[in-house]
Amino acid sequence: MAQFLPLYSSSGGNCTYIGSASGGILIDAGVSAKRIIEALHGAGIAPGQVGAVFVTHEHSDHIAGLRVFCERTGVPVFALPGTLAALERLGASTHKMDVADLPAGGVEVNGLQVRGFPVSHDAAAPCGYRVELPDETKIGVATDTGCLLPETREALYGCDLVMLESNHEVTMLQNGGYPYYLKRRILSDTGHLSNAACAAFLPELLRSGTARFYLAHLSKENNTPALAYETAKAALTVEGAREGLDYTLCVAGAAG
Repeated sequence: MAQFLPLYSSSGGNCTYIGSASGGILIDAGVSAKRIIEALHGAGIAPGQVGAVFVTHEHSDHIAGLRVFCERTGVPVFALPGTLAALERLGASTHKMDVADLPAGGVEVNGLQVRGFPVSHDAAAPCGYRVELPDETKIGVATDTGCLLPETREALYGCDLVMLESNHEVTMLQNGGYPYYLKRRILSDTGHLSNAACAAFLPELLRSGTARFYLAHLSKENNTPALAYETAKAALTVEGAREGLDYTLCVAGAAG
């Protein structure tokens, strides 16, 4: 049975567990190792069931607990070469850790087939992940991307479940207290996906076969769960889709 658990998902930290009866993986480790382990135990998952951590990129809200968690548990790390170099430069990987380049064709861990795909973000080698479980369930995760590249769209098409960034409401960001340079960064094509941009893509995913949607990486300052949810639901409703019958829609929030 497929398990999909967004343990933490916000601008304050991100960590997602994907697994089956034989074990699973983590995508990112953006909160402390203690909090990750507590969240796993709270979900009935032993840390030993985690076969690897797959890192999307080197920003702190995706790697804050990586070094301690992996040194403590011995869990290996996979990422694209540019991300691995950035992790080493930042001191987030050490010789005590088992780190490996993510092969172009993906890798199998605990029976899960995991491959990366490009996203558009201001990091060394940012990526999302497409995961196929033993029961053939396909899950796509794209949590940080300023726009949807053709390669990103292609990788997410046909997934049964997609977790997609819905970071900010544009008017809240524009009228909020962030400095201009930060607003410009977030709104750029290498920043973060807005509620409207996320919602506009959901009908395409629905037509490709996606039936479960998770809205991820919401900004605490420039968004609310209700705004993200209603924007996404409106786009799917216009498509003629019925929540609970044609799809399910959830906002991934921070645990604890």
